[in-house]
Amino acid sequence: MQIDKTLNPIPYVLITPARNEERFIEKLIESVIHQTVLPEKWVIVNDGSTDATASIVSRYVEKYDWMELLNLSPRRDRSFAAKVHAFNAGFARVKNLEFEVVGNLDSDLSFEADYLEFLLNKFREDASLGVAGTIFREEGYSSATDSFEGQNHVAGGCQLFRRRCFERIGGYVPNKAGGIDWIAVTTARMMGWTTRSFREKYFFHYRSLGTAERSLLASTFSYGEKDYYLGGHPLWELFRAAYRTTKKPYVVGGLVLYSGYLSAFLRRMDRPVSDELMRFHRKEQMRKLRAILKSLITFKKVDSFEVKPT
Repeated sequence: MQIDKTLNPIPYVLITPARNEERFIEKLIESVIHQTVLPEKWVIVNDGSTDATASIVSRYVEKYDWMELLNLSPRRDRSFAAKVHAFNAGFARVKNLEFEVVGNLDSDLSFEADYLEFLLNKFREDASLGVAGTIFREEGYSSATDSFEGQNHVAGGCQLFRRRCFERIGGYVPNKAGGIDWIAVTTARMMGWTTRSFREKYFFHYRSLGTAERSLLASTFSYGEKDYYLGGHPLWELFRAAYRTTKKPYVVGGLVLYSGYLSAFLRRMDRPVSDELMRFHRKEQMRKLRAILKSLITFKKVDSFEVKPT
C-alpha cells in the first residue's frame, strides 16, 4: 500500500520511565529529537535516579517545549511493577491530550530518524493494528534471527499502542517479577487486535535484555522463571531451552534457562495471567511448534521470525 505523504501524521505521545540511565539516555534523546515526525508530548519519568539522569534530561527540556521531565521520589528497589507505576505517572500527564498512538520507550536504546514515522504509517495502513514495534539488536544478538518470539510479539523496549487498544486491555499489569510488555501484547492479540513487529527497521538496545543490576546467567534464569509464570507450555520450554544451548554461552545458557522454569514450577510461583490468557498463549505455542517441526521434517529452513501459528 502506498503512503500518501501529504496526509497529516498520526498524533502520538511518548513515555519513558528512567532510573539511573546516565550512560544511555542521551542516545535515546538524540534519536527522538531528530525524528522526522515529532510527538505531541514526550514525558521522561525520572524514577528516583541517584545519578545524573535528571540533569541530562533537564538540559533538553529547556530547549524543547514538547519534552517534559517528571521527577518521582527516590525508592530502593528496581522492579517491573515500579516501571509500570512510573509509566502510569507519565500517562497521567498526557491523557487529556489529543493523540491516537502512545509509545513506551526504554531509556537505553536508539534508532534512525524515520523510525517512528515508519511505525505511525503502519497504524495508518491497518486499522486493526493495536501494537507495533520492530526487531531489535544488541551486541552479538538480533531478535530477527536469535529468538522464536516471532513477528507477532512486540519487544518491550519500544512498544507503540493504538490508544483504543491500550485502554481496552487496561494498560500494563504491574507485575513485580516482569512480563509486563508480553502480557500487554498477548492480551491485545487475544482480544482480536493485530500485534506486529516489523523487520524493515530496528532499534539498538545498549544493555543486554534483563541485565540491569544483575549478571547474564541470573537474567537467563529469571527468563526461565518468567516462561513459567506467564503460562508457557512445558513442551515449548523444553524446545526453547534446547535451542538456547546453541547460543552463547553454549549449553550453559539452555540449562540455566530450563532450571529457572523448573524452579518456578517446583515453587509454584504465582502467575499474574488469567487462565484464559494462559490457554490462548499455550495454543499459540503449540501451533507454532508444529509449524517449526513440520519445517524441520521437510528439511526446510526455519525462519524464526516469520514462523507463526497456522
